Amino acid sequence: MVRRVVLAVLVVVALAMLTISFRSPTSGILHDAQSYGATALRPFQVAAVRVARPFRDAYNYFDSLASAKSRAARLEKMVRDYRAQALLNAVAVQQNNDFKQLLHFESGPSYPKDFRAVNAAVLAFPSGAFTEQIVIDAGTSSGVHLNTPVVSADGLVGKVTQAGHSTSVVTLLTDPDSAVPARDLKTHVSGLVRHGQGGTLILDRVSKDQIVNKGDWIVTRGTVDRRYPDEYPYGIPVGRVVAVGTSDIASFLTVQVQPLADVSSLDAVAALVPKHPRSTP
Repeated sequence: MVRRVVLAVLVVVALAMLTISFRSPTSGILHDAQSYGATALRPFQVAAVRVARPFRDAYNYFDSLASAKSRAARLEKMVRDYRAQALLNAVAVQQNNDFKQLLHFESGPSYPKDFRAVNAAVLAFPSGAFTEQIVIDAGTSSGVHLNTPVVSADGLVGKVTQAGHSTSVVTLLTDPDSAVPARDLKTHVSGLVRHGQGGTLILDRVSKDQIVNKGDWIVTRGTVDRRYPDEYPYGIPVGRVVAVGTSDIASFLTVQVQPLADVSSLDAVAALVPKHPRSTP
């Protein structure tokens, strides 16, 4: 009860002071009293500002940090999109300048124009030390079948090795049994992308007299002859060469490839379903 009375008195005094402040002259007893009151309250105002400043600074810091992270995420997505588009453009130029010059050449379907993407969420991740597989929520009801290539926003992830009605098992590039026919986009050297050490890949079966350079892009080779269709269409980005070495006891170059797709943190992928079914030769 006493608190309510004190609160009511303070409210009345505050209203009275406001009324007097508006109606009083700029000089005189009331003006002096207001000045003394403002002077007496100033230390409390300063203290309040000092107390509030750390909270205000902290709010501004976290607000700017959130904005910076948002901008960084947008820039990272732009870089990935530009890189993907640049790779697709380079693939198209290389195909036109190289393959189309070969007499009687009949190419298979190309990525991405001859395929439709069936978007799928990743339901399960690898469960064994020697098995690299994921489960996705797309199956035969969506047009996904055995050996359907699967990609992420960055590049090739793997292929479907078990297709159910509404789910499928995808064997990843990093699986020890995986082998993907691929080629160097710049030097046109072909080989097999296989499982490597430390989460990397290798471009295997590249003879020592061929040229592969660090920094070269590796893409899927695709179908060279329609009589022997490849499981993967031509031009899917696979990775980038990070090291090239030789050994006196090895018959081939040691070409280490860093995969573009981070298979350890996949949330969603896309299964590539042909727009037009392959015809039997």
